Amino acid sequence: MLYDYLIVGSGFFGSVFAYEVGKLGKSCLVIEKRDHVGGNVFTENLNGINVHKYGAHIFHTNDKEVWDYLNQFAEFNRYTNSPVAIYKDELYNLPFNMNTFYKMWGCKTPEEAKKIIEKQRNNENVQNPKNLEEQAINLVGRDIYAKLVKGYTEKQWGKKCSELPSFIIKRLPVRFTYDNNYFNDKYQGIPIGGYTQIIEKLLKNVKVKLNTNFFTDREKWENIANKIVYTGMIDKYYGYCYGKLEYRSLKFESEIKNIENFQGNAVINYTENKIPYTRIIEHKHFENTKTNKTIITKEYPIKYKENEEPYYPINDDKNSKIYKKYEKLAKNEENIIFGGRLAKYKYYDMWETIKEALKTAKNEIN
Repeated sequence: MLYDYLIVGSGFFGSVFAYEVGKLGKSCLVIEKRDHVGGNVFTENLNGINVHKYGAHIFHTNDKEVWDYLNQFAEFNRYTNSPVAIYKDELYNLPFNMNTFYKMWGCKTPEEAKKIIEKQRNNENVQNPKNLEEQAINLVGRDIYAKLVKGYTEKQWGKKCSELPSFIIKRLPVRFTYDNNYFNDKYQGIPIGGYTQIIEKLLKNVKVKLNTNFFTDREKWENIANKIVYTGMIDKYYGYCYGKLEYRSLKFESEIKNIENFQGNAVINYTENKIPYTRIIEHKHFENTKTNKTIITKEYPIKYKENEEPYYPINDDKNSKIYKKYEKLAKNEENIIFGGRLAKYKYYDMWETIKEALKTAKNEIN
C-alpha cells in the first residue's frame, strides 16, 4: 500500500485527523472532489473581504481543549453572533429575549413576557408536543411562532412544521434577559483571515489531490491505503443498499454592492414564507473589514438532488431508521473510519466535528 490512510474529504474532520496521525509519521493522501480544501468552511478573499462561500460559519464552543487546539492555527476575533429577524416590515432581535418580547408585545419585564407566553401556551393546550409546531408554541407562544419560527423553518426544511420532529426547535435559546448573544458558549469568534488558512496549516505536510471524486475510480482508491477515512454520504458509500437518506441542500447568490454597509449586521433572517431565501449574510461584518464596497449572500434552502451538495441531514424517524442500518454496516468495518456530518448523518457543529476527529485520531494512534 502507498499510504497508511486515504482520507476522503478535506473538511475539518479529515484535515484534523490527517494532521494528528501525520505528527506520528503516518502517511496520508487526502482526496477532495471540489477545487479547494476546507469543505463547507472554505473562505475566499474577494475585494479584501473573507467570504464564507458555503454559508455563515461562526465558531462557538464550551470545550476549552477544542478552542485551544484551533487557536494554534489562527487568531480568533471576538465576534458575537447577534442575528436580526425581519418579518414583513418588522425587525426583531434573536435569540428570543426581552428585546424580542418588547418589540412583539411592548412588555418591559420578564414577568410580563412570561405571563403572555403562558397564556398563549394554555390557549393551545399542548401537553406533550409531538412535532415542531407544538414544541415551538410550548416554548414561546403562538405569536412568536407565527412570525419568527414557522415561515423560516418551513423554508429551511421544505416541510410543514407540523411534519417536523420536535427536537429541531430545542436548539433555539429563549432568554428573559436583554441579551442578543445567540450562542451562550464561553468561547466564540471568527478566525481573523478566514477558515481556509486553518485547513491549509493542518494539511501543510499532507499530500492533497483536488478535483478528485472517490466514486469515479473507487477500486483504485480502495486499494491505495491501509485504511480509508470517509467523510462523505454514508448511504452513497454503501450503494444506497438500504435506500437513500434525505438531505437538504442550499443555493447561494452573492453580489458585490458599491456601498460601504448594506444591512448593518452579518446575519439577517427573513422569516416570511413568501420570501424564498432564509437569510442574507454580509460577510465584512464577521471581521469588521474596512472597505468601501461590501459583499452579500442570499441563502436559499432547496431540495437535495443527486450530485448536488448535501448540507443538512433530515433526522426524522424514517431517516433515522434507515441510517441505523448503515451504521450497523459501518461498525463491522475494520479498515474504514466514518466521520463528520454526512458519514454520521448527524448535524454537527464545527467544534463537535473537531472533537470527534481528535478522539478518532487518538484511538488510531493508541
